[in-house]
Amino acid sequence: MSEERFGEFVLVRRHGDGHVAELALDRPKAMNAVSTEMARSIAAACTALGDDRDVRAVVLTSTHERAFCVGADLKERNSFTDADLMRQRPVARGAYTGVLELPVPTVASVHGFALGGGFELALSCDLIVADATAVVGLPEVSVGVLPGGGGTQLLPRRIGAARAAELIFTARRVEAPEARELGLVDVLVEEGRDREEALALASRIAANSPVGLRAAKRALRLGHGLDLRAGLEVEDAAWRSVAFSGDRAEGVAAFNEKRKPQWPGE
Repeated sequence: MSEERFGEFVLVRRHGDGHVAELALDRPKAMNAVSTEMARSIAAACTALGDDRDVRAVVLTSTHERAFCVGADLKERNSFTDADLMRQRPVARGAYTGVLELPVPTVASVHGFALGGGFELALSCDLIVADATAVVGLPEVSVGVLPGGGGTQLLPRRIGAARAAELIFTARRVEAPEARELGLVDVLVEEGRDREEALALASRIAANSPVGLRAAKRALRLGHGLDLRAGLEVEDAAWRSVAFSGDRAEGVAAFNEKRKPQWPGE
């Protein structure tokens, strides 16, 4: 396993052969509250991972024992002028869109508190694995703002408009069992096993064609919300991008030869 640090608060680990990357939020003294500096580091790490053709899956984790991420750093923001807040906005957005726009499958590993921007970082991932200690929610209206890291758009896409409205308007926190029942998280595991399970899931994903994975994610993301006819055109374009790839040729050959594929990744 290799490690690379982005700023003071973000750590990237590459596991095994490097096909699974772990983006670890590492600001334990503040329960991973996202400061301006941390937001820049998340965005920079995502840019590096997105450009790395060896990476096939990314797992978003936390080094804090009791929290995934408690959201925006409100202590920092308390000192902001209006101008400071406006200057920070594109920096903050860069962190959330950085995760959201990663071109490979992403899995969030959630334990403890994942609130506000913290839950929005998880929602920006394709899949969320949570342990029994997880508490999630978007409490922004309780402090006079709204979920501005994608929450008003990502949550209804995940659980439906009415349920998302109830959670956003009440600002309530949801504990792990209900979170799984509502679809706020996808996999619920025993306490302390979220990272292990998320990395295992990412490893299963990363065993597949890197060309196929990127194209499948692109089709899923671009096609969501379109009418069926338009969505099928998105899918067809993605299919055409992989149909004549080296990965497709290797996948078919490996299937017929009853062996494990050796993906060229092109």
